Amino acid sequence: MPHDDPPPDDPASPTCYARELDEAWLKPLSPEERARQVAQWRREERARLVALRVARPAEERQAIADQVGRELDRLIAPDAVVGLYWPFRGELDLRPWMRDFVGKGGRAALPVVVAKDQPLVFRAWTPGCRMSHGVWKIPIPAQGPEVVPDVVVAPLVGHDPNCYRLGYGGGFFDRTLAAFAEKPLAIGVGDGSGAIASIFPQAHDIPMDVIVTEAGRQDRR
Repeated sequence: MPHDDPPPDDPASPTCYARELDEAWLKPLSPEERARQVAQWRREERARLVALRVARPAEERQAIADQVGRELDRLIAPDAVVGLYWPFRGELDLRPWMRDFVGKGGRAALPVVVAKDQPLVFRAWTPGCRMSHGVWKIPIPAQGPEVVPDVVVAPLVGHDPNCYRLGYGGGFFDRTLAAFAEKPLAIGVGDGSGAIASIFPQAHDIPMDVIVTEAGRQDRR
């Protein structure tokens, strides 16, 4: 997926905001103040988790990506249309899996930002197709038809036991899932360092159906 807001240059994170986000602590707050505190906590947690995954050696990340790819083979039909992503800031690199999937007869697509606060569209991708730079200079197919994916594979900054995904904060992914006439299978992928107790989901957050890391597969309860 494209990235809603670029990660901060300084990945350092101060002390955890667990006390501020305890349910009992939040009850007296107005909805606006509660949302503000959750947003603040997410910014801090996002920076901490991005720093952890960037610090992981590249060969370890690729080994995790290969392991995740094997689970995707079990989850995704070989003739499906799959929306994937181009890796950024230490995300799992699934491009080898994407090439193999297309080579076996599947169809792949990459997300394109149309405008701020609008759902993403998916443009068909094939090995060797002409690419251009999208938002934050992330490569996207330069041309080609828009497609509607059967499955959307999204990178995780963080995730919780209820399959809620912590992303980059701009809400592109949630708006996109909400806009589909028929919701695709949503799979979040990442490494185990992104596991947290809760992302403190808000009304706009849409959970993944499945999360896959090196720790295994986690299905939505």
